[in-house]
Amino acid sequence: MPPGDLAAALNGLTVPTNENVLVGMGTADDAGVYKVSDDLALIQTVDFFTPIVDDPYDFGRIAAANALSDVYAMGGIPKTAMNLVAFPLGAMDMTVLKKILAGGIRVLEESGTVLLGGHSVEDDELKYGLSVTGFVHPDRILANQGLRPGDRLILTKPLGTGVMNTAVKAGLTSLDQVKEITELMAALNRDAADVMTRFPISACTDITGFGLLGHLAEMVTGTGVGVRVFSDQIPLISGALEFAGMGLVPGGAFRNRQFRAAMVHLDDGFSPALRDLFFDPQTSGGLLMGCPENRSRDLVTALHDQKIACAAVIGEVLDQNPGKIEVV
Repeated sequence: MPPGDLAAALNGLTVPTNENVLVGMGTADDAGVYKVSDDLALIQTVDFFTPIVDDPYDFGRIAAANALSDVYAMGGIPKTAMNLVAFPLGAMDMTVLKKILAGGIRVLEESGTVLLGGHSVEDDELKYGLSVTGFVHPDRILANQGLRPGDRLILTKPLGTGVMNTAVKAGLTSLDQVKEITELMAALNRDAADVMTRFPISACTDITGFGLLGHLAEMVTGTGVGVRVFSDQIPLISGALEFAGMGLVPGGAFRNRQFRAAMVHLDDGFSPALRDLFFDPQTSGGLLMGCPENRSRDLVTALHDQKIACAAVIGEVLDQNPGKIEVV
């Protein structure tokens, strides 16, 4: 859904809530959090979409990893999941659905999450995803706001899945490139989330449909901080910059850029292809987290030790220009 559409639809409506809602509809966070007891809160999230790869099994893996990611971004551990399926019974063989579900189950097993059931409807367009419930201590929730002046911003996956998938559809990618982006999207953010527990993280989000700068904008909107992004430090998928330069940019990137135009400053001579990659809608993207400067190098080293090779410091949090993003 384009940025802002859901908020507009809810405008004027009274959303049910109570004192146990720790993170709810009032913020643009990755998931909701509900307090059960003094030492337990539930993280709840849901995500589903249409196929972005040709192989049904890989589609299932990617969709499951993407749905689980919001729990990791909130500092939690996923525990249970429910399938969400829309399937064109008359147009597609059931073996396709079985492969999709098998791919999802594979990733659930990898994450230690149990599948409790689900819901399916007949639809002209195939869709698959999961609703996920995770556990977190109420005092250890990581919201997407909370960045502190002096923090460094660390990103754990390279950008460019939207551009690369557009290039795949155009038949311009190699088999190796298809395999690389498939495995990147199917990779869990579990190990990165586990590393985060050992550091004083101030805020965290995962990079998905609004792109890097769109999700970073959510982290600073309405806060007293601004951010400076180091464009030359941002990891990119091999080939993504070249394809973006060819114009193989999904429409969502343009909508993301228009929606956040007033918040983001780029010099007039800034590379249009690089700019588009920073707004590129990601599928199952990495985590973006804030960490004090004096611990940021240790955090990146710890991520590298967990085979998260592209993890890098990509920016800094400032006590000036609140709510603004400067890309240099």
